Amino acid sequence: MAKPQDTEGQPDSAKGVTRDLASRIASAKREREIEDNRASRDASPEMTGLARGLRIGTEFIAAILVGSVLGYLIDLGLGTSPWGLLIMFLVGFAAGILNVTRVVAQMNAASPPPPPGSDMGPDVEDEEEDK
Repeated sequence: MAKPQDTEGQPDSAKGVTRDLASRIASAKREREIEDNRASRDASPEMTGLARGLRIGTEFIAAILVGSVLGYLIDLGLGTSPWGLLIMFLVGFAAGILNVTRVVAQMNAASPPPPPGSDMGPDVEDEEEDK
């Protein structure tokens, strides 16, 4: 914090102006802190689209890499070259798909419902009218 200036030797009008300015600055700082707190409180805790995409991609690639590395190590240990790698690659791929579906289901469950009156695509009634 800045040290308040000494107002000795200044005329009374200058002291009043300085005091008024200091109170206006303090008031502005308080208002800004209140606004910052309101903005941080209202900020959505949801992930951005980029963050969602990166998480989903990372989950998928990590499962494939783990399966492939385990398959390679099995091949080294048992001498079953390419079969351990191929089988574990497919197991990793399946685990990656399972992870992606689980993560997407969690993200969808955590997302807020759409606002009332928003267009969610054709209804069953709309599809029946087209037939």
